[in-house]
Order: sequence, then C-alpha cells, then structure tokens
Amino acid sequence: MKSNTAAPSDTDNRTTRLLQAPILPLLLTMAWPNVLIMCAQASTGLIETWWVAKLGTDALAGMALVFPGVMLMQMMSAGAMGGGISSAVARALGAGRRGDANALVWHALLINGAIGLLFSLLFLLFGSPLYRFMGGDGAALAAALEYSNVVFAGTLALWLMNALASVIRGTGNMLFPALVTCAGVLLLIPLSPLLIFGFGPLPGLGVAGGGVAMVLFFVGGALAMLWFILSGRCVVRLSRTPVAWRYLRDILHIGLLSSITTVLTNIIIAGATALVALGAGMQAVAGFGTGVRLEYLLVPLAFGIGAPLVVLVGTNLGAGQQERALRIGLTGGLVAFVATEAIGLSAALWPEQWLRLFTHDPVALVTGADYLRIVGPTYGFFGLGLALYFASQGAGRLRWPLIAGLLRLAIALGGGWLALQLSDSVNAVFYALALAMLVYGLLIALAVWRRSWFSAAARPATPTISSPSPAPVER
Repeated sequence: MKSNTAAPSDTDNRTTRLLQAPILPLLLTMAWPNVLIMCAQASTGLIETWWVAKLGTDALAGMALVFPGVMLMQMMSAGAMGGGISSAVARALGAGRRGDANALVWHALLINGAIGLLFSLLFLLFGSPLYRFMGGDGAALAAALEYSNVVFAGTLALWLMNALASVIRGTGNMLFPALVTCAGVLLLIPLSPLLIFGFGPLPGLGVAGGGVAMVLFFVGGALAMLWFILSGRCVVRLSRTPVAWRYLRDILHIGLLSSITTVLTNIIIAGATALVALGAGMQAVAGFGTGVRLEYLLVPLAFGIGAPLVVLVGTNLGAGQQERALRIGLTGGLVAFVATEAIGLSAALWPEQWLRLFTHDPVALVTGADYLRIVGPTYGFFGLGLALYFASQGAGRLRWPLIAGLLRLAIALGGGWLALQLSDSVNAVFYALALAMLVYGLLIALAVWRRSWFSAAARPATPTISSPSPAPVER
C-alpha cells in the first residue's frame, strides 16, 4: 500500500521507491541479492573448513578456535558498523541531504579502517592466550595460530570492503555487492585448495593457505567496491571532506551499540566452545565447531533480510513515515523467522548430513548432532531477533536489542556453566543455548511490536499502523 506522504522533491527514483512501493514485494526484491551476498561471504569459511578438514582433526579443531574471531570481524564490519553506515546514508538520502550522504562515504572509510587496524593488532598480539583460554593446546593450538596470524594480518581489507559495500547498500543497491562477493567466492573455490595443498612447483601452505586465500578475497572485494563508487555508477560519491563529528556520530551512535550486540554473540560462541572443551575435550570441540557453523549461516541469512530493513526503515523514518517503517520491520522479522526456522528444523532432523561434510570422527559427530538436535528448533527465534535488530539499526533505537543480547549472554554462558556443573553433560550447555535464543527473539519482537522505536509522545493512541505519523525521528 502506498503512503500518502510525498517523497522529498530532490530524492531520486530509487529513494522514492523505498518510500512508496508495496512492502513485501519491495523487501523480497531487495533481500534476495543481499541474502546471496551474505551466504556467499559466509561460504568462504565453509569452503576453507571443508578443505582444512582433510588435514585432520587437529587442523579442524584449530579452525574452530579461530572461527568466532573471524565471524566477529565479518559481523562487526558488515552488520554492526556496516549497519550504522547504511542507516546513516539511507536517512540522509531519505531526508534529501545528498551532500551529507556523500560526506558519509569518506567518514565510513575512516571509521572502519581505524577499527580494522585495531583488531588486527589485538589478535596478532593476544591470539595465543585467547585460544588457550578457549581450550586450545598442542597441535590444535599451533594450527589455530598459523591460520589466525595470516587472516588477521589482512583483516583491514575486510573492514574496508564492508564499509564500501554498506555505503552502496545504504543507497538501496543490493545487487552490486552481491555480484562482487559471488565472483570472489567462485575464485576462492579453486584458490583455497591450491594454496593449502599446493600444485606442481607451488608448495602447499597447509592451514595458512586457507588464510591467504581469504585475505586475497577481501582485497579483491574492496577494490571492486571502491571502483563502483569512484566510477560514478553509485548514487553517492566519495568526497574527502574535513572530518566532522556530526558525520562520525551519525555512524557511530548506531554502529557502536550494534557492535556490542555483535561482540556478545561471538562471546557466547567462544564461551560455549570453552565449556564444551571443559566438559568433553577437543574432539567434541571439533564437532561443536562444525555444528555451530550452521548457526553462523543464520547470521548472513538474517543479515540478507536485515540489511534492506536498515535501508527501508531508515529511509522511511528520515521522511517522517513512522508507521510504514514499523510495518516494514515486523514484516521482515516474520520473513526471517520462517527462513531460519526451516533451516533449524532441517538440521535437527538430519544433523549428520551436515556434519559428515566436514568430519567422520565419532566423538565429533555425536557432539555436533546433539547440538543441532537441541538448538536447531530455536533457530527461527534467533533469526527473528537478528532481523529486528537490523531494523532497529535503521530506526536508531537499539536499547532493547542490547538488553536482549545481554540476557542471552547470561542465559547461554551463566546458565550453561551452571547446568554443566550440575549434570556433567555438554548437552546441558546446548539446552541453555537454545533457551537463550528463544528469549532473545521473543523479547526483541515484543519490544518492537509495542513501538519501542518511538518516543511516548509520538506513539499513536491506538495500535493501528494504517496511517503514517509525521513525528520526527530521534537521532
């Protein structure tokens, strides 16, 4: 249903479409290339895991130790800070402030570049004690450090690639980043085994070869995104304006809060990995790490739906269309729930079909299957919460997603540790993880449905969402 609120006169046709087109077809049209890009990007880790698994259980366990950190970088650069970038660009375009949108491109590169360098330094200096804390030792720890040092030496390229991709998505263009990422994955398929095992005179680099292939993927993607913006094909331009706090604030006030939520998600996985190592040893960690990779695939799927929600909600709120923005968020949450719940139920019914792609170790298979059977049926609530978290980025209101993330952390790790002490079974940890997902999704959905995005003065007296409200958006 089209809104009666007119788009600003200086917005382009793309922005007008975001403000007026029917919601569900618009969301699905924008989501499918973004789902493609995120699944393709996540598949880079799966491709490497499949090849590294052929090096043995120690190498697979080593990658399981590093994987939460790698996913933290991808989720923070694309989903957290990237969401802040897309939201800021979308709100500026929705309000007709094209000059501000151009200035945000340069500030996005500065922010992501600085954060990327910081994390690179942290993981290179403190990777060893971190992986030891997670239960790594012996050959598994050696493999983890070999892979980690290569990936985090080049993580700056990942942050720059996702800064530029987020700018492009903020204009409503989901297709070009998807094409670039898919092209990179196609190149990664032969490149990873070539660097891991070698060919002819080219020596194999072992587990480090997977890291080199990943870094080359990041560099190529960053160059392609930069070319698209500099070529004039993008709605916004790269403008080297003087650094201004108002532009930094537009990105950081969403991106930093979102980063807290992202860090919490990865702390849960890292902490659960440590609990599994404590309760069942490193072979079980290999199985849990393989099973939890399917959970990590939910993140790009939810992000594929959530990134359009950032743009749609931000653009509509920038234009004063509050009720349309709320309806968009709830519709996207429902779509994400259906998609991720289907994956979770399939994993719970047929767990070994997934696990045997990576390992045949009997202990790893049992642990991974137990995890998927217990946690898989709650995947839909994780997807629901993530989609509405992205929608809340577009609204600039992240209090309830942050509260839900902290509560999920407490239930997953605090409850998991207590359950492990009482039962002496890692399955107790998995039940705590499942309960944490359920609470996370339901709490965010309830908060959004009760209009937590809007101030009390801006909320309508009745729960109808049929007409837009002209109240200003809180910044």
